[in-house]
Amino acid sequence: MRTAWRAPALHAVRSPQVAAKQKQLLLILAREFISNLSTPGLIADADGRLVFYNEAAEAVVGRRFAEAGEMPLEQWLEAFEPRESDSSPLPPERRPTRIAFEERRAAHEVYLVTSADGVDREIEVSALPLFAHAEEFVGVVAIFWRR
Repeated sequence: MRTAWRAPALHAVRSPQVAAKQKQLLLILAREFISNLSTPGLIADADGRLVFYNEAAEAVVGRRFAEAGEMPLEQWLEAFEPRESDSSPLPPERRPTRIAFEERRAAHEVYLVTSADGVDREIEVSALPLFAHAEEFVGVVAIFWRR
């Protein structure tokens, strides 16, 4: 009795190089998306490094991404002193980007920050985890706006 030939499952055939290219491609596509938004946005990779923020975010940050460059996302966020409405520090576990990284789920929060111009502002932040495939975490996209 002959058995029918079956093609191997695609996920079993993918090489590490193919997986890395897919992750890079997803980050490139995310950057293209964020760069075309009029809403401030940023992208961090799976290692937690800020890899891009758009022109709209530059107005909030006070400098161009080309000047700031890549850095740990938490370091970048701390510069804005995220706070609760009573001015107490916003716990890291409530920050949308941290939730998207650690829990691999979307999150949204409203909190206070100090912008580059020294003005305190209430902002809303939504962060989404990025996946190349169901189990391949690539990074986080976050958008934010003044309330």
